[in-house]
Formats: sequence, C-alpha cells, structure tokens
Amino acid sequence: MKKPTLAMCLAFVFCVACFGQQDKASRPSPAAQAQCKFSDGKTITADYSSPRAKGRKIFGGLVPYGEVWRTGANEATTFVTTANLTVEGKDVPAGSYTIFTVPAQDKWTLIINKKTGEWGIPYKYQSEELARVPMQVSSTSAPVENFTINYGQNGGSCTLQLSWESTQASVTFNEKK
Repeated sequence: MKKPTLAMCLAFVFCVACFGQQDKASRPSPAAQAQCKFSDGKTITADYSSPRAKGRKIFGGLVPYGEVWRTGANEATTFVTTANLTVEGKDVPAGSYTIFTVPAQDKWTLIINKKTGEWGIPYKYQSEELARVPMQVSSTSAPVENFTINYGQNGGSCTLQLSWESTQASVTFNEKK
C-alpha cells in the first residue's frame, strides 16, 4: 500500500474544510433570529434554527413529551441578554446562554443553561443550568409550519413565544432595574 504524501494529506484536509461544512443558509432548518428591545436600548436575542413540520406529528412525536429538547434544530438555541432579567422569580444576569425546553401536553419547562456553543443533544449539562422555569402553553389559532421564536414586548418586559404545529409556549422576562 502506498504511503500518503504531504500533498495528499493537505488536499484531504482542504477538501474536508471546504466541503465538509454544510452551508448554514442551505440547511433544511435555516437560521433565524428573534429580538426584543427594552426602552433603554438593552436587548434579548435568540438565535436558532427553524425546522419545518412537513406533515409530521411534532409534539408527542418527533419531539417527545417529557424529554429535553434543544428548542429548534442543529446547534442549541442561543439566548443573549444585555439586560439583567427576572423570570418567574429567578435572576438571569446579562450574558450569553443556551435555552432548552421540556415539552409536555399541558405544561412546558424552559431551561436556561450557562453552557454555550454546544450541539445540545444528548442533553448533559444539568450542572450548568442557571434556571428551570414553567412556561404557559396554549393552542395556536392556525397550524404553524415553521418552528418560530418571537418576543412580545410590553414596557419593561419581553414575552418569549415558541410556536410550532398547533402549540405555543411562552414565558415573560422582566428587566431588572
């Protein structure tokens, strides 16, 4: 068997570097962003990948009930706040986090995790959790094909809204002054 030459090794590394990375814009679950801006200019931003339902049963199917979900597709969803926040009586200092959820039929739990830059599944970051908080769950008025994160803004608060299939889960963050 012929030994690989330096040129062959470099060519292989180049090919892996150039072609082995999937272009984020061409992913089936494209990148998306949601942002809420407080009156003092501070923000909360979520960067996530937005998967499509494509006729599949989502909650209780593709996304099992009672298990940690990375809340989107691809890499874990990032949650960056330039404001100090409170949510359900818990403090969230300004900083960068990842968010995960535990969906259930009638209640959801939001997990705010200090570990960033992770793929997210399997979830193994319990020791890095900043908070677990309950979310309100409701039905959407119409089916939602693309998983969507939105914020509703009201004075000193931003309500995080996660919508997909026929479900919306939400929780309100208040700016801590």
